[in-house]
Amino acid sequence: MTEALPPNTSILTRIQAYAGALALVAVSTLVGLWIAPRWGTAPVDMIYLPAVLAAAALWGLGPGLFAGIAAALGYNFFFTTPVHTLRMDRVTDVVTVVVLLAVALVTSQLAAAIRAQARLAAAHAARNATIAGFAGRLLSSGNETAIAETACAELNRLFDCNAMLASGLPQPDIIAAVPAGNRLTPSDVAAAALTLESGEPAGRGTPRIQPAEWVFHPVRSGDAVIAAVGLARDDGAPPINEDRLLLLDSLLDQLALALERAGLERETQEFAATRERDRLRASLLSSIGQDLRPRLTAIDRAVRELRRTANGDGELLSTIGSEAMRLDRYIANLTELGPEGDQPPVESGGVKIDLFNHKVSRNGEPVHLTPKEYAVLAELAKHHGRLLSHAYLLRTVWGPAQERQIEYLRVAVRALRQKLEAEPSQPKLIVNEPGVGYRLVAT
Repeated sequence: MTEALPPNTSILTRIQAYAGALALVAVSTLVGLWIAPRWGTAPVDMIYLPAVLAAAALWGLGPGLFAGIAAALGYNFFFTTPVHTLRMDRVTDVVTVVVLLAVALVTSQLAAAIRAQARLAAAHAARNATIAGFAGRLLSSGNETAIAETACAELNRLFDCNAMLASGLPQPDIIAAVPAGNRLTPSDVAAAALTLESGEPAGRGTPRIQPAEWVFHPVRSGDAVIAAVGLARDDGAPPINEDRLLLLDSLLDQLALALERAGLERETQEFAATRERDRLRASLLSSIGQDLRPRLTAIDRAVRELRRTANGDGELLSTIGSEAMRLDRYIANLTELGPEGDQPPVESGGVKIDLFNHKVSRNGEPVHLTPKEYAVLAELAKHHGRLLSHAYLLRTVWGPAQERQIEYLRVAVRALRQKLEAEPSQPKLIVNEPGVGYRLVAT
C-alpha cells in the first residue's frame, strides 16, 4: 500500500492534507527568505527537507510529492539565479530539485509501509480481541442449544446479518436463529444439507448452489462436519466480505470447540447417570434377594413340616411350595442381572477373578473350574469381604432344596482352595467362619 490516506477518505480531508503540505513549504520559503540575505542561499535547500519529510510522513505519497514539487519550484523561483524565474542555469540547482523530489518519494513510501503495518497489526489485534470475546461468551453457555443461540447472536452483531445454526442429515434442523423465526426455503435446505455432507460452503454467492438465499459455512470437528452456520442479508447482498472470511473461519473454529465441549459434558453426565442407575438397580436387586429369600425359605420349611405331620390340605401345600420355589427362581434370575461388567476384576494373592468375562487366573495362568466351583467363587467375589452363610451359598448355587447339604459346599470350597491357594491347608483367599459360612479376602 503506497497511499497513507485510505481510499475512502473524504475530499475535504484530502484537500486539507495538500493544503497542509503547501503551508509547510510556504513556511520553509519564508524562513529561507530570512536566511538568504544574511548567510547566502547555500543552506536554504536544507530548510525545505523538514517540510517535505513532514508532509510525506503525515499524509503519504500524494501530499509528499506535492510538497517536494512545491519546494523545488519555490527554491528555484526565490533562491536560484536568475531569481524570480523558473529557469535553472546551474547543475547544483537541478540536483537540489531532484533530491527534494527523491526525498519526498522515498519518505512517503516508508511512511506508507509503516502505516500499513500498523493498520495490519491493529486489525490482527482487533480480530484476536473479537475471537477472544466470542470464545468467552460461548464458554459461559451451558449446553449445545445455549451455545448455538449465543453464537448466532454474536454473528448477527459482528457481521450485521441474519444468522442461524443447523445440523442433522438428511433433513437439517434449525438449532437457533437470530432474528428468531427465520425459515429456510427448499433451496436453502438443500444448501445446508450440501454443506453438512461435503464440508464446503454452499448457497448464495458460492459456486455450489446459486438460488439459495442463505450462504452456509461448515463447522468442523476434525474431519467431521458437526453443524452449518447460515448467514444472509435482507437486501440480498453477500453477508461476508472477502477480507472478513478469515475472521469468520476463526469464529467457527471456536464454535466447534464449544460444541465439542458441550457434547462431551453431556455424554459424561449421561454416563454418570447410567452408572448411578445401575448401582441403584444392583443395590435394589441385592436387597430383594437378601430380604425375600429367607422368607421364601421359611415358607418352604413350613410347607415341608406340614407335609411331614400330615396337617393341612396336601394339594394346597403343594401349590404353596411350588409357587414359593418359582418365586425364588425369579429372584435368582433377577439378581443375576446385576451389572457385573461395572465391577472390576477381584484380585488377591496372584488370583484374578474376572466376573464379566467369566475367567479365573492364578499368576497369569488360566484356572479351569467346574460350573459349581465357579458359581461358588463368583458369589463370593460379588460380595468379597462379606461373610456369606452356608445356607445362602447352597441356596444360590444348588437351589433351595439343597440348602442343608453343607457337605456339597465343603467339597467345592476344598477344590477351589486346591486350585487357587498357595497353601491349601492354610487358606488366605477363601477363609472359613466355623459354623457360619465363607468369606473371600481380596485386595
